[in-house]
Amino acid sequence: MDAEASPVGQWRVPAGVPLAKLAGAVALVAVGLLLAEGDPVQLTLVGLAVAGLVGWALRDLLAPVRLAVDPAGVVVVQGFAGRRLLPWATVERITVDRRPRLGLTTDLLEIDTGESLHLFGRYDLGAAPDEVAEALQAARPA
Repeated sequence: MDAEASPVGQWRVPAGVPLAKLAGAVALVAVGLLLAEGDPVQLTLVGLAVAGLVGWALRDLLAPVRLAVDPAGVVVVQGFAGRRLLPWATVERITVDRRPRLGLTTDLLEIDTGESLHLFGRYDLGAAPDEVAEALQAARPA
């Protein structure tokens, strides 16, 4: 089945996330130009950081749908902007991993196929990982 077939549900990066990354890149350029004072090493480091942020934002714009579900299985993003169908038969577990870190709790949706582990956070999905896990479990054939 084609990974682009009509999904039952899909989750995408919120529109504000790539915009925030691009705004961060612009701010980094401005701060870098003000503070680097023509130093080629500092300008190079700022340039690399800006290129990384722009690349990260570009990925969000080119492949905003990170996860989709249809009767055949789960479609996940693979590589920079590719897609991969995980048939239901290969999906062993769908869980939410909750970890406290620096006073905050981080939730990650985990889709385990035995051979690969796919992790998605709130900013990948545009929804709470708990809600997405419930939707995936509901869409999974009995």
